[in-house]
Amino acid sequence: MKTNINFQKASFKDFENIPDLNAFQRAEVFQEFTNYMEENGQMNFRFMTSKNGCGPEMWVTSPFNKTPKKCVSLVSNDYLNFTQHPAVKLAAIQGIEKYGTGAGASPLIGGHHDYHEMLQTKIASFFGRSPDSALVFTTGYTSNSATLLALLKKEDVAILDMSVHASVYEGCKETNLKMFLHNDLESLERILREAHEKFRTRLVVIDGVYSQDGDLAKMEDILNLTKRYGGFLMVDDAHGIGVIGKNGRGAIEIFNLLDKIDIISGTLSKAFGHIGGFVVSSPEIINFLKFQSRQQVFSSTSTPAAAGLLKALDLIDEEPKWRTMLADNIEYFKKGLTDLGLNVGNTESAIIPVKIGDAHKTGDAGRLLLEAGIYANTIVYPGVARKNARIRTSLMATHNREHLDKALNAFEYVNQKLHISSN
Repeated sequence: MKTNINFQKASFKDFENIPDLNAFQRAEVFQEFTNYMEENGQMNFRFMTSKNGCGPEMWVTSPFNKTPKKCVSLVSNDYLNFTQHPAVKLAAIQGIEKYGTGAGASPLIGGHHDYHEMLQTKIASFFGRSPDSALVFTTGYTSNSATLLALLKKEDVAILDMSVHASVYEGCKETNLKMFLHNDLESLERILREAHEKFRTRLVVIDGVYSQDGDLAKMEDILNLTKRYGGFLMVDDAHGIGVIGKNGRGAIEIFNLLDKIDIISGTLSKAFGHIGGFVVSSPEIINFLKFQSRQQVFSSTSTPAAAGLLKALDLIDEEPKWRTMLADNIEYFKKGLTDLGLNVGNTESAIIPVKIGDAHKTGDAGRLLLEAGIYANTIVYPGVARKNARIRTSLMATHNREHLDKALNAFEYVNQKLHISSN
């Protein structure tokens, strides 16, 4: 099907809407585009397939090599590698043996089991809150989208750091939406000032650790500014909780604000090694969400394997060595990349981007890395702005120096071939 889109220069954004084509015709054109990019070796336009579980090394196949290849894995958010921790796996197995493989229903109509109750109580305690201050969701994505959809209506406004996760944006479809420049206090204050008398609820939403750049929110300054104008603050700390902070409570702990944030959201699929999400807030907000959140009312909830999360939460305190190992890896790998002249931005976490800019060169970099035995994420639009493509690496506590040196050598090779350094 003919269009005016130049496949050589196109990105996903060009296919979001093609005015003269219906949905099925757009899908046909998009199929032609992905076929073209695959034929030209672009790594960022096709799913990879992993043949084993999360770990510092994974066996993967790609459109370019159907034979499984052993690679150093830099794609997993299983930061502490708790998906493979024997105690976590045993607890998950015991949960399945006791309850079966599914929850059977949504929480409101029979799918709420005592392991859900124990998990919510433990999450609330983890953040120093009362037992009725936490609620679990099936995914981290829905913990954001469902909460915001339930709380914010046409009389309210969501004020978002423009770099927040896509799930936050989805949750704002029934309310007014304002965005401020990333971590820009002047931009935020201007919006808060304008919204002060106009909307009944002014909810500022930020990430603790931002998922693409790995940098931290200016959380204390943002909280003070929000309260000055009578607003509320929600922090999604999916990439910080369990990973950073003296006791693994995330970016919120770093700023000593665990008892000050109005709504905390997070995921159970990263540091805790399973799947799911949670919200921590006042008992009144939690009670409201139990009955008003569509996902709580109409969607089945966490499976009994979530019993593994009860042990994972304990391990954050019982085995702090995992955070220490991860912190050492972050320091080593970040220094190695910057010594190569590569642009890693302002990262302060286990997410270390190598910023390239051009989406097609980024795809070439991903392919060359894979050929060298390094499995890393090629991130292009819509994950980032069209001109801000990058290779995103995620480190784990169980990476060793051999893994990291192999990755650094591969990046050096890619830089020699493609000139991706900032120098």
